[in-house]
Amino acid sequence: MPKSRIIIGLVALLAAAGLGYGLNSKMSAGKSDGGRQVASGTAAVTSGLTPAANAQNPGGWIAAAPGRVEPRNGEVRIGTPILGRVREVLVSVGATVEDGELLVQLDDDEARARMAAAEYEAGARRQERDRLPGTAGREDVRRAEDAVYAAERGVTGARFELDFAQSARRKGTGNEQNVAQARRRLDAAYDRLQRERLAFAAGQAKPGLPSPSRAESMVSAGRAEVAIAEAILDKTRIRAPAAGTVLQQNAKLGEIVGPSPEAPLVIIGDVASMRVKAEVDEADVAKIRIGQKAFVRSQSYPGREFEGTVARIAPTLAPPRIGQRGPRRPTDVEVIEVSINLDGKVPLLTGMRVDAFFRK
Repeated sequence: MPKSRIIIGLVALLAAAGLGYGLNSKMSAGKSDGGRQVASGTAAVTSGLTPAANAQNPGGWIAAAPGRVEPRNGEVRIGTPILGRVREVLVSVGATVEDGELLVQLDDDEARARMAAAEYEAGARRQERDRLPGTAGREDVRRAEDAVYAAERGVTGARFELDFAQSARRKGTGNEQNVAQARRRLDAAYDRLQRERLAFAAGQAKPGLPSPSRAESMVSAGRAEVAIAEAILDKTRIRAPAAGTVLQQNAKLGEIVGPSPEAPLVIIGDVASMRVKAEVDEADVAKIRIGQKAFVRSQSYPGREFEGTVARIAPTLAPPRIGQRGPRRPTDVEVIEVSINLDGKVPLLTGMRVDAFFRK
């Protein structure tokens, strides 16, 4: 074989070997100890920063970690406490909801019937009690107990009235004025109930109070059945536990739903302010502190940095959850969860993966 061909072949082999080395070096640059990728793509960062790395790091960050964006108060996953069929879905993704607003309603025919039967029985027992001579010395307590029961019924009626007003407003058949009036009536009903409960408690605390008669005890038991029936009825109404924006809506009209933490009907969150939950490698834990300045980068917004402050550091290490695929290996590192409150209004969306960088 001519010498020229041999030389050309050797040059080609050396070039291929050099290319392979370069690729391996680039792949390993985005890995930290244990083979875990630290940054999600906008920057490849290792746990320990070399002088050369700091030379390319004018921002002065000392650690980096992958993170995920979420509302500052977290995502609220709302499910149903009972098995039932979805009668009405009142919100859609992106809707802004108020604290206590009705989101999903289940069939409540059976619950309403039980409630009506319990109220009828409680009323009949009170009439029977009133026909009999009362226990001497318990007159004030009996009147206070009746007032508490009436106030409880007032709260229930006002709560249903507010549900109707809010639903009508969302459908376009109501207005804000009706909602405001219904909310004022509900607040007044709660205030009345609180006053009546305090008066009832004060009456029961009197020394030497006689024991209730059988008729009085039967009335109390009947009203307890009303409270149980009301609690069951209330569970057919899925309400927002806090104000926020609907991030997911999984309920479907006519669908049978049941209690399941893994399958919430609605997920809400307050997107007015956002945070990043970052997973910092064990080797970098000592570099992180509360109040430390940080910033995040996202592939969706190249060239932009979003500033924030470390607000919370988890008290214990745990396996990583961001980007975890398949079973854990013995070489996988443990991480600590760090919450970074982002400054101001940011365009980042809930669920976005970002890279978090912690300043010196």
